[in-house]
Amino acid sequence: MSLADIREGMATNLATISGIRVYEEVPDSPALPCAVIEIDRVNYNLASQRGLTEYTFTIHAIVVRTTERRAQRKLDLFIDDGARSIKTALESDSTLGGAAFDLRVSELQDIGPTTIGDITYMAAKFAVTVFAL
Repeated sequence: MSLADIREGMATNLATISGIRVYEEVPDSPALPCAVIEIDRVNYNLASQRGLTEYTFTIHAIVVRTTERRAQRKLDLFIDDGARSIKTALESDSTLGGAAFDLRVSELQDIGPTTIGDITYMAAKFAVTVFAL
């Protein structure tokens, strides 16, 4: 499967979270709250004859930063288990509609300010690994 198919599958899973916009690429001007899918690394040839490829992504959960306390509370909804959990949504179909062999959210890497354009938002960054044949 292609990288585009993997991104689309991840976007489909994330779209199950109520009230969040999902971007398969980094937007110039995001509508918030949102999740942005960003590719970090591709590790080819994990099995013989290019049989398995490992893709590493960062999912950025981004909210408006009116105050840091409010922004943190909004991000907590995406971090905790529950209806708005990024981890739960992504892992709800670990094959991404057939685009992948497996997907796992391994960690929350960082919480803090992030700048897109000239605007500073608050974001939580999730590390995601996808294995595709």
